Amino acid sequence: MNKNTKSGRRDFVRGAAAVLIGGAVLSAGRSRSPRLVWQIDPAKCTQCGRCATHCVLAPSAVKCFHSYSICGYCDLCGGYLRPDAKNRNTGAENQLCPTAALQRKFIEMPYYQYTINEDLCIGCGKCVKGCSVFGNGSLYMQVRHDRCVNCNECAIARACPSDAFKRVPASDPYLLKSDQERRIV
Repeated sequence: MNKNTKSGRRDFVRGAAAVLIGGAVLSAGRSRSPRLVWQIDPAKCTQCGRCATHCVLAPSAVKCFHSYSICGYCDLCGGYLRPDAKNRNTGAENQLCPTAALQRKFIEMPYYQYTINEDLCIGCGKCVKGCSVFGNGSLYMQVRHDRCVNCNECAIARACPSDAFKRVPASDPYLLKSDQERRIV
């Protein structure tokens, strides 16, 4: 075998290897999965309160979310009032939320609008539990991605007894209860 043949084979093998490696890198880049973020599945959440105590942030990146498309705008809101409330008013002794993050505003008899002051919400889930037990479930917990640091191993997800935390694509980061909400958000 002459020297030119050996050199030609070596060049051919190097070129083929470069093409194979380049193709593998390109296909790996194309098949890369989308960026994932943590979110709470509202169908699995049991409002245990661990979102408030296990998040690395204080207050928690988990906040109460109000689905206006589901809400009944009730006078007797189970998420707003304590079950044993003597009056249906805004007095602190009647409110279920320990930080007064859930606020109500009179619209017309017998309707009230409920809003969440996210700066006050600590993610305890008390209002969500009340709304689920005594109301229609229009309040539920969601991770706010403008606050979340997107820990690789979310401390709340590890502590969640109902396995409600899951990874979802960052392009569609919220798990909503209804299709109607998806069109609104």
